[in-house]
Amino acid sequence: MLAPPELKKIHPLGKSPVVKIDAPGRTDPLTLAESGFITEYLTEHFAPHLAPKRYEDGKQGPGVETEEWLRYRFFMHYAEGSLMALMVTNLIFSCKLPCFYVILNLYSLTTPLAVLKGDKIPFFLRPITSGIYSKFESMYFGPNFKTHFDFLESQLATAPNSGGFLCGKDITAVDILMSFPLQAGQKRLKMINATDYPKLDAYVNKLESMDGYKRSVERIEKETGESYTTMMGAE
Repeated sequence: MLAPPELKKIHPLGKSPVVKIDAPGRTDPLTLAESGFITEYLTEHFAPHLAPKRYEDGKQGPGVETEEWLRYRFFMHYAEGSLMALMVTNLIFSCKLPCFYVILNLYSLTTPLAVLKGDKIPFFLRPITSGIYSKFESMYFGPNFKTHFDFLESQLATAPNSGGFLCGKDITAVDILMSFPLQAGQKRLKMINATDYPKLDAYVNKLESMDGYKRSVERIEKETGESYTTMMGAE
């Protein structure tokens, strides 16, 4: 669940993703961390068409921004700050780690109980850990995911200019940033489907059908040697 220690040589937090940029006049590359910041930075410099217009002509100031831009800035923070935080917590509780680590978690007062589900858990402990996980699922994860997915379904239904994407009729950088947690909601959690969330389900399918997405997945799998669906915890 942690990035390799070598990443601390690139950024003090040792986090991934990290982007390094060589620029004229710099002795050291510019290092960027945090998905939202990276996405905004790259969009501003290399893909400004992926950011909505902030003001209509002749307007400027607080409170008169376009709805597309307000959504854009909101979802840029929401993706990592709200939805992905819940996704990561759920993944930790349901991840598959070696038996000795699970036992250590269960019997140590100083080690957090981080793994409650998975085929690596000893069979005699599974009824206990599964019961605990089910409680968290019904009392915390389920209701919170429903709140988020209900909200996102309504956002797609009310997107400006007849919608199609979260900020309106055109794809923006936030659609790219939001694609990963929503794919996990569809493929790993199985909560996003055509029956319960028809607009969200169609939205995820649309993103995955785009040529740019397909090329990105091909590049990721080529560089890592790993299935993209495995990386999102869907397998």
